[in-house]
Amino acid sequence: MSQIDAKDALLDAALMHVAFDGWTEVTFEAAIVDAEVNAVVARALCPRGAVDLAVAYHKRGDQQMLERFASEDLSALRYSEKVAALVRFRLQACDDKEAVRRGSTLFALPQYAGTGAELIWGTCDAIWNALGDSSDDVNWYTKRMTLSAVYGSTVLYWLGDESEAQSATWEFLDRRIDNVMQFEKAKAQFRASPFGKLMSGPLEVLGRVRAPQSRDDLPGQTHQ
Repeated sequence: MSQIDAKDALLDAALMHVAFDGWTEVTFEAAIVDAEVNAVVARALCPRGAVDLAVAYHKRGDQQMLERFASEDLSALRYSEKVAALVRFRLQACDDKEAVRRGSTLFALPQYAGTGAELIWGTCDAIWNALGDSSDDVNWYTKRMTLSAVYGSTVLYWLGDESEAQSATWEFLDRRIDNVMQFEKAKAQFRASPFGKLMSGPLEVLGRVRAPQSRDDLPGQTHQ
């Protein structure tokens, strides 16, 4: 069994226990037994135990989102609708609400909050990259920051949504995406204004200083 297969097996086994025990050591030990993975190998693959499996679960959802995006024709949609579609694909990839709820609780803990923030950033980075975002200045950051806020709030809404076919969540998401697009429009208007043109030089310098040299250097690329 390859390392990838072993980790997938551990994750699949863990999901059977997460609803009862959360992303905890109890779940991790049960997953080792159920998946029949050598304990030493399991610890090497997941030094933080179930925390690393929770990370893997989030990343699996990101991958499923991108695979669905690649398989569907969204050419008739407006740009904002494509953003909303990708967020919807991402949530629909989470077929276990309790696992997500337990993960949200885990990543709210101070010692794992940084990891949780990186995972959300990584999801939003994947969305913008899938849509062909080519910004390499301050806009690169603001797009991901605003979408991270949208994604995070939508996940929380979705967790409590009991409407048919999650319709209330999708309506909530559409409203949040509209807010993002209005923000982007306001930024464009600012850049076109006299003051915006005056500030274009300093902002360009700031963008060059802070813009990513490589996507591999960013927090969202190191982790879900």
